[in-house]
Amino acid sequence: MREALAQALEGRGHGEVPVGAIVVLDGRVIGAGFNEPIRVSDPTAHAEIVAIRAAAKWLGNYRLTGAELFVTIEPCQMCVGAMVHARIARVVYGAREPRAGAIESAMRAHEHPWLNHRLTARGGVLEAECRAVIQEFFEGRRAKEPPGS
Repeated sequence: MREALAQALEGRGHGEVPVGAIVVLDGRVIGAGFNEPIRVSDPTAHAEIVAIRAAAKWLGNYRLTGAELFVTIEPCQMCVGAMVHARIARVVYGAREPRAGAIESAMRAHEHPWLNHRLTARGGVLEAECRAVIQEFFEGRRAKEPPGS
């Protein structure tokens, strides 16, 4: 999770919402990424998607069977869908995302009965640190907003 946090901080340095992710297979990081939808003009460029794309390219296969994904914030529905399609075995995340989290907060997308792949999930890993990074980012952003905006 510390490597995912480092990715989040890198994204923050680019002005993106600081979410970071890594994909691990057999104890080795094979993909990493941070949120970058603003920078690359791509609404699908969430940290999880960027890390999954990098891992698939490294492996030479879109199936990441047995891989684990570590991400600083609970994934959204789109990212859970990508994890299922990539056959990620387990997702581990830091802080919950109460509005859009698709593992436990807003929905449990990975448990839909019609899915052809099951992944396991664990939340709350380095939760306080992950939450602090995102909260500090948004507090800073609000402090810069003109009154009444």
